[in-house]
Amino acid sequence: MAHNVEKTDAEWREQLSPEEYAVLRQAGTERAFTGEYTDTETTGVYRCKACQAKLFESDTKFHSGCGWPSFYQPISDTIEYIEDNSHGMKRVEVRCANCGSHLGHVFPDGYGTPTGDRYCINSISLTLEPVAQQ
Repeated sequence: MAHNVEKTDAEWREQLSPEEYAVLRQAGTERAFTGEYTDTETTGVYRCKACQAKLFESDTKFHSGCGWPSFYQPISDTIEYIEDNSHGMKRVEVRCANCGSHLGHVFPDGYGTPTGDRYCINSISLTLEPVAQQ
């Protein structure tokens, strides 16, 4: 799939730390309960760490207890969905629609949320842009 942001592998490696590259460009996963945004309640917008595209708003974030930041819906048209049958599981991978970077997975177990979905996202894939409080 063509993306708005296209870079060579060397360009991504130069831009991202080794840990960021492993998750964003190689579909890795950070360890549960270690990410910067797992329990964050700051009001703002979550952007793709690789290209800064807006992905999620803080008012869609919820505490799922899974060990990663969880959201019940992305900002419209910011995510692409890919069937993922790796590791003996049937899952749906979510990537940034702007640059194709791996973010995490979406599961239909966001019980009690308006959509019933849980977007389980790696903190290392995100940058939080806080909203100025007045």
